[in-house]
Amino acid sequence: MLSRVRVWLNRTYAENVFFMDQLRRNPADRAVEIHATHGDPDSPVLAAADTADLEPEGLSPAAYVEYALDQCARRGIDVFVPRLHQAAIVAHRAEFAAAGTALLAPTPEAVAVFEDKATAYEAVRSVGVPVPPWHRVRTADELLAAVEELEAAGHRPCFKPAAGAGGVGFRMITRTPFSLAHLTGFPGPYVQLDLVVEALRRAEEPVDWLVMPRLEQPEVSVDCLTGRDNRVRLAVGRTKNGRRRGFTLDERWLAPARLIAEGFGLHHLSNIQFRMLGDRPVLLDVNTRPAGGLHQLSLCGVNAPWAAVQLALGEDPGVIEPPFLGQDYTVVSGPRPLAPAGLPRRRVESGVLLPAVPAPARAASAGEVLPL
Repeated sequence: MLSRVRVWLNRTYAENVFFMDQLRRNPADRAVEIHATHGDPDSPVLAAADTADLEPEGLSPAAYVEYALDQCARRGIDVFVPRLHQAAIVAHRAEFAAAGTALLAPTPEAVAVFEDKATAYEAVRSVGVPVPPWHRVRTADELLAAVEELEAAGHRPCFKPAAGAGGVGFRMITRTPFSLAHLTGFPGPYVQLDLVVEALRRAEEPVDWLVMPRLEQPEVSVDCLTGRDNRVRLAVGRTKNGRRRGFTLDERWLAPARLIAEGFGLHHLSNIQFRMLGDRPVLLDVNTRPAGGLHQLSLCGVNAPWAAVQLALGEDPGVIEPPFLGQDYTVVSGPRPLAPAGLPRRRVESGVLLPAVPAPARAASAGEVLPL
């Protein structure tokens, strides 16, 4: 009888409660126990896990690695799926291996390339993957020059942090003067150019932004599973066009995704996103971690989280072809349970972990998929 597998997810997205569900419902019917840690006591992943801890706040990346090694040793972790401090953790892969823990994460070199979007665009362009025109800006004058060049080429400019995830900091630039029209309805992503320039001129420190054209839908996120031999085992595209979502195996999207995953050591699970610039797909972003929507591949008969754990354990699942492509769907919110109030929050003070007052319980929701 095969032994149980112990998997740890650290400070992951709430949507990964579905990742955890899929691990437990694996086709091998193998026992899986899940450990989760988070900084928020009301994260639904803590309630969904078999065991859970609140993470100490204020740790440096190096101190977090020590914390992680201790967790792996004390909890008997077989596979660690790191999100927080991924770069620092993968640099110590040998130490985790010595503790009996496999990292479900790419190489340090791959993480370094894709931590910075400008570096990533340069790298993938060098291997022939199309990227949008972009400008790295740090000052108001550089922003103005970039916006004028993009507008002259017929593009709608937008900007985002050179390093970041989840669309945080993304804004679209408009020259329409600020008026009451901008205060009706829900807040939008548009920001007035003159306000941005004024803010930059007043700022005490430079920003680090990419200014580029607003890319059009569809957005296609290609989920890849890649072995340490740099061969892709699974590549499926998830399409998004407004509310409607679906799946694709079109090589327009999959071929460049495979080129990136195999060429840059994106071992285990990665997510490579494309959008349209005119009539051609261009790279939008590369995530060196499992996507929050990875569980949606279950609509195609694929359990990608379990295949990734197998690969991390050295049990090669082989090339995985989805048996079918699921019908179009949309994403809605649904309730998930939370852990009982009372799990103490932990903090760091002078290198010592201290308890703090627990936060009150509250409701939570996570995205579920429904067919269209």
